[in-house]
Amino acid sequence: MTRKTAPVVLGIFPNMQIAKVRQSLPEVVALCRRLKIQAVLPEKLAAAFDTAAYATGRGKGGAATNVALDTLTAAVSLGGDGTFLQMARRLMTKKPPVFGVNFGHLGFLAEVEYQQLPQTLQRLKQGDYQLEKRNLLQAEVRQADGKRYRDLALNEFVLARGPLAKLAHLELALDGKKSAVYAADGVILATATGSTAYSLSAGGPLVEPGLAVMVITPICAHALSARPLVVPLREKISLKTLPPHEELLLTADGRTVCTVGAGDTVTVVKSKQVLRFLKLTERSYYETWQEKLIRDF
Repeated sequence: MTRKTAPVVLGIFPNMQIAKVRQSLPEVVALCRRLKIQAVLPEKLAAAFDTAAYATGRGKGGAATNVALDTLTAAVSLGGDGTFLQMARRLMTKKPPVFGVNFGHLGFLAEVEYQQLPQTLQRLKQGDYQLEKRNLLQAEVRQADGKRYRDLALNEFVLARGPLAKLAHLELALDGKKSAVYAADGVILATATGSTAYSLSAGGPLVEPGLAVMVITPICAHALSARPLVVPLREKISLKTLPPHEELLLTADGRTVCTVGAGDTVTVVKSKQVLRFLKLTERSYYETWQEKLIRDF
C-alpha cells in the first residue's frame, strides 16, 4: 500500500555491542541523509553523528533530547531479535510502527537483511508498506503479601524455576477452570508472534502471527501427556504453584518481572495495546520461517 509521502523521522535503535552494527551505523545514517530521512539516535550517539536524539532513560548523553518517541514516523532496530525486543519494550505504549534489520542469527522479528536496507528505506520514504498489528500479552502477579506486579510482553511470559530450584509444580486454569497440572522446569505463555522463539525451542508449534491465540508450552515436562496448548486470546490464563511450592521467576521477553511462590497467582490476558509492525518486503511469513529455519541447520 502506497501512502502520501511526508517527512520521515526514523528512530534508530542500534545494538552497539555487535561489531557489524558499529561498523554499519555511519552508513545507515549517511543513507538516511541521502534519502532525506531524519535519523534519530540514542542520546549517547546523537552528538557523534550530528543527529537529533531520543531519550534512552539511562542518564545524560552527549546531545539534547529533542525528539519524543511518540512523534517518530517509524523505528528500526539494528541487531538481532533481542535488540528488536528491547526496542519494542520502549514503544509498546507509543505510536510508531517498528521494523528490524537483522545483524544476528535467525532474525524472525528483525526480518530485513542489511543488504536490503537501501530498498527498504526507499519504500518507507515513499510510504510503500503495509502495517500489521501484533497482539501483546499482559500479566499481573498478585503475591500473598498483597504486592502486585504488571508487565507486557510481545513474545512470551515464562514462569520457570531459578538456577538452584527443584522441579516446578504448577496448576493452570483457563477462565477460572482448572485445566492442567504440570511437573516441569516451567511454562511458556507465548503470543503467535512469539511462537518462533523460546516456545519453538521447547517443542511448541509455529503459529501464523496474525492469529489471536496464545501458545502454552511446558518446559521439559516430566510427563509425556504434557503437550503444548493453543488457546484463544480471549481466555484468561492463571498459574499458581503447588506443593512443595518452589520459588519461581516470571520473565517478560527475557526480562525479570518478579518471583512467584506459595500463595501467589499469575494471570495473563490479551493486552489492549498492540504493536504495529511495518511490512517492507514482499516475503510472506511462511517464506520467512522456512528460510530462517533452513539457514539454522
